[in-house]
Amino acid sequence: MSGSTAGADRTGDGTRAVRAGLPEPVKHEPTLPGPVFAAHFHLPGEVTGPYSYGRDDNPTWTHLERAIGELEAPGRDDVGTLVFASGMAAISAVLFSQLRAGDAVVLPSDGYQVLPLVRAQLEAYGVEVRSAPTGGDAQLDVLDGARLLWIESPSNPGLDVCDIRRLVEAAHARGALVAVDNTLATPLGQRPLELGADFSVASGTKQLTGHGDLLLGYVTGRDGEAMTAVRRWRKIVGAVSGPMEAWLAHRSIATLHLRVDRQNATALAVAEALRQRPEISGLRYPGLPDDPSHQVASRQMRRYGCVVSFTLPTRARAERFLEVLHLVEDATSFGGVRSTAERRRRWGGDAVPEGFIRLSVGAEDPEDLVADVLRALDASAE
Repeated sequence: MSGSTAGADRTGDGTRAVRAGLPEPVKHEPTLPGPVFAAHFHLPGEVTGPYSYGRDDNPTWTHLERAIGELEAPGRDDVGTLVFASGMAAISAVLFSQLRAGDAVVLPSDGYQVLPLVRAQLEAYGVEVRSAPTGGDAQLDVLDGARLLWIESPSNPGLDVCDIRRLVEAAHARGALVAVDNTLATPLGQRPLELGADFSVASGTKQLTGHGDLLLGYVTGRDGEAMTAVRRWRKIVGAVSGPMEAWLAHRSIATLHLRVDRQNATALAVAEALRQRPEISGLRYPGLPDDPSHQVASRQMRRYGCVVSFTLPTRARAERFLEVLHLVEDATSFGGVRSTAERRRRWGGDAVPEGFIRLSVGAEDPEDLVADVLRALDASAE
């Protein structure tokens, strides 16, 4: 588990992203060392030193964990990061390492679609699961007696936002830990630990790495018993990232600020164009000044994300819209440099209308993407 670099908080997001996690320069060596493929390491005598076995640690993970820590909690030496094989591996590590039979946990009722499966497993282990929507800080109403509060803000796919600091303070006053799923915001959009959370958890599969070519997850949290338990869980279940995936992720972080700024600006342009269309309902993007979540989002977020959600009148209209798009791939996930969109009800796990669209804005030219979306809306009405 690797910590952040002290003093890094004085640099800008771009400078930090480009240099995050890099080792001290060594003459004739690459600035970012290549992936270390090793199941075991030379280990004569006593077990000392940082690397012993490939399920426990790897030098490639170390560089990536330091990089993520410098983005999630710049300048803090009391914070560590652990990388995992996927976002769900990271989520599971926090939940299942912290909760025991008889504990209670609060989950968002409008969160990531795999959370109902997590709920069923927790309940099978004797954990009480409560849920409430993200919007309106509704989770406050079910906090009493909980061991852990799980926040997803902005929520996926509905893009509701809650007041993280308010919820954290209420949870801590009741003796509960707080984890925030920071996948949609990224560390450049929001820093949950600065808002008081105990854990920031994310799928690195999405905008953090941004190319749609690897699976990755991470947990960043304050060093102590809670993070030690997360590390132990990773060792027990073996949910570790491959060195190639970790290296590709670190390489990709160098362009995170460029991708995030471009995608956020274009997402706002797309949202502004969609708000002019009469067939669109339920348009959500936290960066719109009239979005229901904008006020609270503007207090705790530095960037609003690359995802726009909206609803078309019918399932058939939504499917036609997706079919005639030229620059937007009909695919799940979000955060990649190529725009994607999907009708979320096709999975059956989200409580959204049949015509609900989640659009992930990529790095295409804004004018081209807006024109393609508007053209597809016209064509799908025929």
